Amino acid sequence: MPRPYWKGYLKLSLVTCPVAMSPATSDSEKVRFHTLNRETGNRVVSQYVDSVTGKPVKDENEAKGYARGENDYVILTDDDLDSVALDTVKTIDIDKFVPAESIEWVYLEKPHYLMPDDPVGHEAFAVIRDAMASDKVVGVSKLVIGRRERAVVLEPRGEGIVLWTLRFGDEVRPEESYFEAIDEEADPELIPLVQQLIKQKTSRWSSDMVSDPIQESLLKIIAEKKRALKPAKKAAKGKPDATQGSNVVNIMDALKKSVAAELKSSKAR
Repeated sequence: MPRPYWKGYLKLSLVTCPVAMSPATSDSEKVRFHTLNRETGNRVVSQYVDSVTGKPVKDENEAKGYARGENDYVILTDDDLDSVALDTVKTIDIDKFVPAESIEWVYLEKPHYLMPDDPVGHEAFAVIRDAMASDKVVGVSKLVIGRRERAVVLEPRGEGIVLWTLRFGDEVRPEESYFEAIDEEADPELIPLVQQLIKQKTSRWSSDMVSDPIQESLLKIIAEKKRALKPAKKAAKGKPDATQGSNVVNIMDALKKSVAAELKSSKAR
């Protein structure tokens, strides 16, 4: 298990327990590229450069600045930033609960695993977790992450708790402005056909459903280059189908053909 990147306390009224938090997702396995100088094969490095003098800036001279006018900034030091630290830097204080299904998915940003960080706190952690699960609610709190206070929800999940950071309200675009022009009512005769298709294509969820074929292809190319072999030739693109003259189709015919094909395929299996 990777090391937690945050440790602190989970608090509900007078009940407190030490907890640790780790990201529930990772992109460390993704193929990453470095920028190279094609002529020399050496890596290209980036650095901060003074916009006026053109000279590189040393790490110890870098500072945060808030613009109050053109080329006029208020400089904030690390001490200034630390002075506004909130209690939520080290404590997740659950101040309210809401029904689990009441939070719209679009507000959920990034999941983290929350777990007890000391055997002494296991019982308090379990009581908070199981009480939320029994009442089908999630806890709402705040937490400082990366010098920003974020709203978070705590969702009981198995033996632990999943903490979701939430997007701010002004980051979520209202769906009405995108969907208001959709006024077409579904033909009731078509719905049973689509339901048949859905039934044929329904299976249990698997992480294989979200594999990345581009990532897999890149890894194959990299492996081939490591073996000093020529990269595989790209497959020739097929000629365009002369029959593809229009996107207009008879939806009833298309659905009937789809259902028939799915039924035939399932019988063959």
